[in-house]
Amino acid sequence: MTRSALEDELGGSGVAGTERVLRVGRDRPIRISTGHRILHHDGKCSRPHGHNYEITVEIRGELTEEGWVVDKGDVTSVIDEWDHRFLVEAGDPLVEAFEQSGDADALVVIDHPPTAEVMAVLLEERMLEAFPDTVSDVAVEVAETGELCATY
Repeated sequence: MTRSALEDELGGSGVAGTERVLRVGRDRPIRISTGHRILHHDGKCSRPHGHNYEITVEIRGELTEEGWVVDKGDVTSVIDEWDHRFLVEAGDPLVEAFEQSGDADALVVIDHPPTAEVMAVLLEERMLEAFPDTVSDVAVEVAETGELCATY
């Protein structure tokens, strides 16, 4: 069905052409296991460790020809790029250690400390790049623990 056919079919319902919201993970967050360390932290977070992150996403946009704001698989594919990987800041000596051990493909190097706050920002940016132009906004919430949750 083309965009105009969808609009014709849904035109009387007030659905087509209006911004909609898709929430992924609202009641059951997407879970990934990811390691990291905060290189210049003065406490125990400077040591390599991991979390079972819980991620929820809210996407705003117009309906596509397929009848959705965005395919849920497109949301999870962006998030899954970090599942069972280790996030480090550029310049971390662990980059060289992972490369020398043959595990470079398990590493994700980013330009900032891999905090939950930075993760939320980067996931939003990556999703906006990957999603169709009909998407106007993405909000990501990254829960590192039951006590720490970041939204950008």
